[in-house]
Amino acid sequence: MSGVPPEDWSRAVALLRDADEIALAGDVTPDGDALGSLLAAAIGLHAQGHRVSASWGRVPFQVPPALASLPGQELLVPPARFPRAPGLLVTLAAPDVDRLGLLAGCAERAGTVIVVDDHDSNTRFGDVHLVDPDVAATVVIVAALLRQLGIPLSAEIAAPLYAGLSSDTGSFKYRVTSPAAHELAARLLRTGFRHDVLARALWDTHPAGYLRLLGLMLSRLAVEPEAAGGLGLAWTYCTADEASSFGIPLEGTGGAVADMVQTVAEAEVAAVCRSGADGTVRVSLRSGDQVDISEVSAALGGGGHRFAAGFTSYSDLEDTMTLLRKALTAWADRHLLERRSA
Repeated sequence: MSGVPPEDWSRAVALLRDADEIALAGDVTPDGDALGSLLAAAIGLHAQGHRVSASWGRVPFQVPPALASLPGQELLVPPARFPRAPGLLVTLAAPDVDRLGLLAGCAERAGTVIVVDDHDSNTRFGDVHLVDPDVAATVVIVAALLRQLGIPLSAEIAAPLYAGLSSDTGSFKYRVTSPAAHELAARLLRTGFRHDVLARALWDTHPAGYLRLLGLMLSRLAVEPEAAGGLGLAWTYCTADEASSFGIPLEGTGGAVADMVQTVAEAEVAAVCRSGADGTVRVSLRSGDQVDISEVSAALGGGGHRFAAGFTSYSDLEDTMTLLRKALTAWADRHLLERRSA
């Protein structure tokens, strides 16, 4: 992992080995990579004899149904029971302190903060940074860290690591899928956990209400071939009330739907907008191999990866889409012109 300086690896390993109690805080949205990183780290460190508290800063404190079978959940504590001022805090898959949600204050009060993350937009808000945007997922860094700590790779640890690796590579189809990602997957599979059961839960199991809501959102699909400098934009939306009427949490309508919208042949960029009851619009973005949407998202106050990112807008849906179109145009004006003149 060339993106992490050797001195940060050495310091992180020393801090973790010497700590009696370790607090682990994941990104406020417990997706496959965030929750997989959190649970794998918690299981491994607990097995090594450390007292571990693992959480993320959102209420209600619920594990997504697709990840409900992952081991290690007995080590999770709700935000109210998380250490207020931990001596050693490890953050996982959170690109900035705000992504810790209700636990952001714990990071500010902590004695030492180790940041473990793979986002291009990471702000290096802690003291020690195991941050590498070139790896396929945060779980790749967690797996390397556990290995350096001498913690054996068990089936119980492998399952959440695989959940994160599979999620952030789009079941090994995204561009971030590298030889190293497949090599790690092979190591994980050798432990013997039921990857087929996990994959079905992650990719092939949905409530009927989700499919009905997906049908509504796809019926609204808009395609704008002229957007993003002619590379094209495909987008759709739903509201909190609509998601609720189908029995689906609003956060469950982002990334997976964006992956579906990204299959539109006439558009390089896909966007899924979710209008919340609080007046915000959360936008999940995907792109193929031409648009760096982490840069586009950052211009709109968000962040993420080069080909999977997002932002939160405090305008209505119409104004949010206007802002997105302008940001895509600005990106295209900068980068497409550079490519054509190169």
